[in-house]
Amino acid sequence: MPSSIGSSRPTCSVPLTSRITCAKTFNQAKVPRELARCRPEELQHVVLEFETLWERKLWHQLTNLLIDFFNNPGSAPQRLQFYKVFILKFADKINQLKLVDLALKAATQCRDNQERLTFMEAVAKKVDTVDSQDALVFATIAVARVKLDLEDLDGARKDLDRAERVLDSFDSVETIVHAAFYGANADYYQAKMDFSSYYRNTLLYLACIDVKALSPAERRSRAYDLSIAALVSTSIYNFGELLLHPILDALAQQDDDKWLRDLLFAFNRGDLAAYDVLSGHISSNPLLAKHSRQLREKIYLAALTEAVFRRPPHDRAMTFDTIAAETKVHPDEIEHLIMKALSLGLLRGTIDQVDEVAHINWVQPKVLDMKQIENMRGRLKEWDSSVNQLGNWIENVGQDVWAA
Repeated sequence: MPSSIGSSRPTCSVPLTSRITCAKTFNQAKVPRELARCRPEELQHVVLEFETLWERKLWHQLTNLLIDFFNNPGSAPQRLQFYKVFILKFADKINQLKLVDLALKAATQCRDNQERLTFMEAVAKKVDTVDSQDALVFATIAVARVKLDLEDLDGARKDLDRAERVLDSFDSVETIVHAAFYGANADYYQAKMDFSSYYRNTLLYLACIDVKALSPAERRSRAYDLSIAALVSTSIYNFGELLLHPILDALAQQDDDKWLRDLLFAFNRGDLAAYDVLSGHISSNPLLAKHSRQLREKIYLAALTEAVFRRPPHDRAMTFDTIAAETKVHPDEIEHLIMKALSLGLLRGTIDQVDEVAHINWVQPKVLDMKQIENMRGRLKEWDSSVNQLGNWIENVGQDVWAA
């Protein structure tokens, strides 16, 4: 008769071959000894925790711990090997978007851009499944970024277009994917010297991230490049979105950059005097110096729209002489200036070439500074006074009617 101890021992229902396979998989997935020895002392407990979480199959917790580990600067030398030797063993079991994020951090340790390109293309291929299209887009954008670094602009454009097509098919997607797309798109357009597209994509990128998370140097760089793009673009005449963005504050923190911020505000209010004072700095930037004639035309257009904006709607029939005095433009060029403003959609109205009068009935809205707000306050007070006068006149003239 079997002993009581033997009878109480549980029996394993898993076949022996399955248990051997499971044990092999665990041993393969454990952190390799050589990697464990290389870890920094402060990360020792984290690496030990990896094995515990893997054994318990807590994939979500393991993924988050890996992300924390990769974010630690001390893990930099081990990231690439950790990804190849450890993470890939269970890559299919974790969130694929986070897998690509880990791969991106590991890719920073590649020897050169060519190795990084091969690595990220393999990552993109791995996550190319029906259920992980967001991760595929994320990885494809990363491939495009490396191609930009390799100056393969055509290849980068194809990858970005492919990513955009997939993005457009989503009802929703993680913000990190949109941020990566707009950031890569902005870098592409900057390389192509397409200032308008760079301006728009950079603002979209900044809308997807926490600006405070950027380093001071990166905030300054973004603000500087955005400002230059806004000024030299041939299609951007309203800087309102940039003027209201906190990224622009980075230019106010250094004396060498304050002039650029002041120049943007001078354009916004059509301030010719301020432009003349600040124009001496234009030569310090090659792009601004190259487009100096265009900048002069832009400030003339800004002065024209500001002159129209200051007038009440019933007093926007302006003679060419009045416009010449307001904008400092030669009388012979006034008609061309007005036509330019009309064609760009800055103004709406008609031109009387015989009497040399421009009849303006609409001006493009823009961000107002305190002086412009004060002018609007004055106009509202005038309007209120005129409404009261009209009411009093109607009351006095129609007394007999009211009595009846």
